[in-house]
Amino acid sequence: MPKTVTALNNPILDISDDEVQRLIALAKTEAAADAQLTIKQALKKYKKAVAWSLFLSTSLIMEGFDLAIITAFLGLKPFKDQFGTIKDAKGQWAISAPWQSGLTNAAQCGQVLGLVVNGFCQDYFGCRKTFMFFMVWMLVAIFIPFFSTTPQVLAAGEALCGIPWGVFQTLSTTYACEIVPTVLRPYVTAYVCGCWGAGNVIASVAVRACATLTDQWAWRIPYGLQWIWPVPLFIGAYFAPESPWNSIRRGRVEEARTNLRRLRSAGATQEEIDATVAYIDHTNRLEKAETAGASFIACFKGTNLRRTEINCVTWMAQILCGNALLNYAVVFLQNAGWSQNQTFNINIALRSCYVIGCVISWFLMVRVGRADLYIGGLAFMFCCLIAIGALGFSSSHGAILAVGIVLVIQTLCNMITVGPVCYPIVSETPSGRLRYKTIVIGRFVYQLTQIFNNSVTPRMVSSTAWNWGAKAGFFYAGTCLLCLIWCWFRLPETKDRSFGEIDLLFENKVPARKFKSTKVDQFIHSTQAVDETHDKEKMEVDHIEERV
Repeated sequence: MPKTVTALNNPILDISDDEVQRLIALAKTEAAADAQLTIKQALKKYKKAVAWSLFLSTSLIMEGFDLAIITAFLGLKPFKDQFGTIKDAKGQWAISAPWQSGLTNAAQCGQVLGLVVNGFCQDYFGCRKTFMFFMVWMLVAIFIPFFSTTPQVLAAGEALCGIPWGVFQTLSTTYACEIVPTVLRPYVTAYVCGCWGAGNVIASVAVRACATLTDQWAWRIPYGLQWIWPVPLFIGAYFAPESPWNSIRRGRVEEARTNLRRLRSAGATQEEIDATVAYIDHTNRLEKAETAGASFIACFKGTNLRRTEINCVTWMAQILCGNALLNYAVVFLQNAGWSQNQTFNINIALRSCYVIGCVISWFLMVRVGRADLYIGGLAFMFCCLIAIGALGFSSSHGAILAVGIVLVIQTLCNMITVGPVCYPIVSETPSGRLRYKTIVIGRFVYQLTQIFNNSVTPRMVSSTAWNWGAKAGFFYAGTCLLCLIWCWFRLPETKDRSFGEIDLLFENKVPARKFKSTKVDQFIHSTQAVDETHDKEKMEVDHIEERV
């Protein structure tokens, strides 16, 4: 028998049936209009929204910058002389594996706190005010690592800098996906990853440029470069429009209309603005019926539990696919016999893949889709990790060179597939009313996984600890394979789906492998969802209707 979902009446709402029908008609008109847009048309219609999205996402450059320099500094002699805790076999200062973990994990711990804080701040104060407050925080916090002289003070500074980075991680992603139409969503969300990669590239170039210095300025100058960003980003955020979705969720309909006018092209009519507000309000009401209260606990109830699972594992796979080895490439290759300058040169090549790969992913995502690209990337990186592990059994110069080449190839694959594709997936799968909180939970799990990674990977590659060398590739090949198996059975395809359609697919428990082929109409009381590629099974879906 076909599955039926009955309509719900919400006693909180109190409007006439005619008003409900008018609301749905306007919402359907807007959704249909945006669904027909080409990329060129969408860019013309939403050019202001795209510009503001890209601007606020630039804040992720700071996080990518710092996380790249702290791991690169582990191979910089002046930095090791200042913060070294042990002496190696050559009698030179080195940073022990526990302190390597401590310095890299300090920022991760701060980001965990920032994620939790952002989950509440965005709901109560909006994106703009939250962004501006923590940009001021960032401006002040940079002073601590810049003037630090001990590893303890440096770790404290990293932790305090990590709090605003945790805020920017989820804020930029949710803001980007909410203010543009479906066709542009993969571009603006993947750009968030591109900004993170750009920060990595800038950091690698800065560290390489300062590698010839022999005093404290070799590491102080790169830290000081972070002061470039907060002031212009604060000023820009002051003039930025608030997310209309955020305004609607906070009950500020007129504010939503005002911001929509600022985000649309000059030719936008009042009817178009009203239709967009109607669509956002319509989707918000649907979600409110299922997620009344919109608390963190609601993320683990009903169909939202599945959405939270997808968010968490998608974030975790970014690290468990072998990205951990890339972050410690400098230390890893130096232990394998590469010189300081050689390792910094290869580090620039690795980080450049982050930007190049992101651009390539823009063209692939709209053709291949999110899930297929993500799964394909994991499969390819699994093969790369097996190759790296196998090369670890040889200490020849050729084997060491081959490890460096495979690392570059793996990094490029990572940043074409898993790296950027993660962002549209985690921004599209949560329900609108729980989007901030679901992404916060997912990123929280990501940070915990990163802390685990930063605790074990230095010990794997360090010559003063486990000294696995390239054989560490086998460990991450195992974790990559587990992620690949999960994605095959649990990761849905959300390409070309509106938020309302995705909500309905989750509500009706459509299997992940059938998300792509299932047809559904979110605006009628009953739709036939037909799987065209499998058994042509029909299921009837009653649209959830609220009356406010």
